[in-house]
Amino acid sequence: MEILAVRDLTFTYPACKEPAIRQVSLTLQRGELAVLCGATGSGKSTLLRMLKRELTPVGEKSGSVTFCGMELSQLTDRESASRIGFVMQKPEQQIVTDKVWHELAFGLENLGTPPSDISRRIAEMASYFGIGDWFSADTADLSGGQKQLLNLASVLVMQPKLLILDEPTAQLDPIAAADFIATLRRIANDFSITILMAEHRLEDVVPLCDTLLVMEKGSIIASGAPTEVIPRLSGRTDILCGMPSAARLFAELGGSGSCPLTVRDGRSFIESSFLNDTRSLPDGDRQRSGNAALELDNVFFRYERNGRDILDGISLKVCDGELFCILGGNGSGKTTCLSAAAGLLKPYSGTIKVFGKKLKEYRNRSLYRECLAMLPQDVQTVFLCNTVREELEECHADLSSLPYDLSYLLDKHPYDLSGGQQQLAALAKVLAAKPRLLLLDEPTKGLDAAAKEKMMTVLRALRDSGVTVVTVTHDVEFAAMCADRCAMFFGGRTVSEGAPREFFSGNSFYTTAVSRMTRGFYDGAVTLPDALELCRLNGRRERL
Repeated sequence: MEILAVRDLTFTYPACKEPAIRQVSLTLQRGELAVLCGATGSGKSTLLRMLKRELTPVGEKSGSVTFCGMELSQLTDRESASRIGFVMQKPEQQIVTDKVWHELAFGLENLGTPPSDISRRIAEMASYFGIGDWFSADTADLSGGQKQLLNLASVLVMQPKLLILDEPTAQLDPIAAADFIATLRRIANDFSITILMAEHRLEDVVPLCDTLLVMEKGSIIASGAPTEVIPRLSGRTDILCGMPSAARLFAELGGSGSCPLTVRDGRSFIESSFLNDTRSLPDGDRQRSGNAALELDNVFFRYERNGRDILDGISLKVCDGELFCILGGNGSGKTTCLSAAAGLLKPYSGTIKVFGKKLKEYRNRSLYRECLAMLPQDVQTVFLCNTVREELEECHADLSSLPYDLSYLLDKHPYDLSGGQQQLAALAKVLAAKPRLLLLDEPTKGLDAAAKEKMMTVLRALRDSGVTVVTVTHDVEFAAMCADRCAMFFGGRTVSEGAPREFFSGNSFYTTAVSRMTRGFYDGAVTLPDALELCRLNGRRERL
């Protein structure tokens, strides 16, 4: 049964010359899980909002969107609210009550559902999602993964037929993201709910989806089963670089036959096709210097006097001119550590030094004058003006010195940009301060794979120019590709650290798909270039 049909949909925002959506047509069947991917600013979020009447932006529209055979405009308010669910990228923006149980009941209460039905439905939903242990908790106390799971449960309790998600894993750690995606597959299978999600993190979701939709400049340029779509994209490195590692390895090595998508299938392809006489590559890790740009010594911090320690005696040293990545689960203390290092939070015990000086020795905001700068996780807090041009002029940013192009965004309001575009504009503002120590909290959030590669180039160039870069990230592939050293946080402490090959080869979950795919066959391969080089060094097996 056809649940959603989009035909020749075109949409243009007010005062814009070019359409954000161009002649888009697609259909989704009952129980289908479809993934929408594409570059930052390609129109994914706009398209998704066009499918939910209450979120449809103002502008000029042509074409049609039908849900279960009816135009969206013909649905009653009750049908539109309950039958088409929407989960946003930022979970905090969707939670409206103070208790988990009330959040689950809120939508049903607004639909006028009888109290007995509300109790039954939320009890079932809480049990299905394993929410029972935190059913009575304050929503403000939940981790990022719990908040996003609560958003999903709060939508599903209204029994929608179509579920739309806009980059729902953007703020989740790798384990929480994989669990969330597996939950979506289970929902599609168990309830025959049609799911359409926009996503940049494709490693885990593409192998599980039924349909892959690729968007470029407002148009759908490819659609179909992932094993059919990915081979058709050969030559489009800007798109292929975001696909699962197994598929990229297969394409780079000239594989024939069915394209592998999972770690298991990728490993089978490597073992059946290549020798492993040379098991490892020479150590290419960049050696760190001895001088510390940032040093934390036995630091403790808590947000409330009687609360738990968020930083629990953490000690950490980042060397001058180093690109250092911090990983760990939601709530492990990563962002708190960064804020404390920037002088925004004051620990109750321990010492923090920047370039050998204690933070309290930096007087009259001298810490922030060509010394330290921080890009927060919510980059919208950086913007103060009506256009990107005004933002950059206000901080005397030199556009010609940026290693990426922002000229096409200059006359737009910062809040009208996509999430990835906001990241790049905010980074330009931060770099205008000419910091020697740059702290970045989730700088790749909302960026497509090609934009991430540009970000890596930017950060490497900054490091090579003498800037020390400390990055908090959930993106293990990004950290493996660009970091000199990585650290793992757990419970407010550093539990491990090391160069990428050593660090990721020792992890089972906080590691790359390439590491899981090659472990035991090759040693220390954690990035796609590592695996490609080893395969080519060893050569192909002879066919019998």
